[in-house]
Amino acid sequence: MQVTQEDGGRLNAFAKEPRMEVLSKEASHSNGSRLILMGGSLLVIALMAFTVAIS
Repeated sequence: MQVTQEDGGRLNAFAKEPRMEVLSKEASHSNGSRLILMGGSLLVIALMAFTVAIS
């Protein structure tokens, strides 16, 4: 942890941040992400249909 001293003698500690990662476009369109997106869409449609059915 990096510690600096402010005006008035107070100490201020900064956490060490993780390194940034650059993701490629190919990684964002993998089969897993498509499956999660389609599953989420189907869940929303099913919940809407259920809401209409019980009302």
